[in-house]
Amino acid sequence: MGTARSDILAQVKRNRPADVPLTPLDGPWIRFADPREQFLEVLRAVGGEGQFIAGQDRLREALADLRAQLSAHVVCSALPELMGGNIDLATIDDPHELAAVDLAVLPGELAVAENAAVWVTGARVRHRVAYFLSQHVALVVPADRLVHNMHEAYAWLYAHAAETAPFVEPRWGAFLSGPSKTADIEQALVIGAHGARSLHVYFTP
Repeated sequence: MGTARSDILAQVKRNRPADVPLTPLDGPWIRFADPREQFLEVLRAVGGEGQFIAGQDRLREALADLRAQLSAHVVCSALPELMGGNIDLATIDDPHELAAVDLAVLPGELAVAENAAVWVTGARVRHRVAYFLSQHVALVVPADRLVHNMHEAYAWLYAHAAETAPFVEPRWGAFLSGPSKTADIEQALVIGAHGARSLHVYFTP
């Protein structure tokens, strides 16, 4: 006579699903007829906003408009040629001082149309908490660094490891997709629960 444990294990073994071959890693990977529109559509779906902007002057105007729209008084910028800030990241020793930042203007290194993710690193941003402590975040990404899928994204990261990816030496990097959000409590979506309340992505030549 079997024990409850052996009976359960026997039932599990009898009802085990059939083996399924692993997905081949040589593709074909998802591609989009219009990766720009795909990125913007997914970004909107996850609570963010994005634009493709032609020219630095127009981008400066867009960032100034965003600052006014958000009534952002405390601004830190890792891209002073596009927007100046009243907090200088280079002079901050204690990252907790960034807790009062209303708007952070920061670089994004690569964008992925598949999931609207943007790869960010600490290569040009002294304190990585600027991406998370700030109330609102604006990322500026070169328009020619938009790939279709995550497979292409990792291939790009390895190809540019010395510049932007933590594969040569220990270095911080992360994919961001939209603002902070959670739906853990009663399945109610809350934006800005544990990070930025909004994420704006600007693509520029």
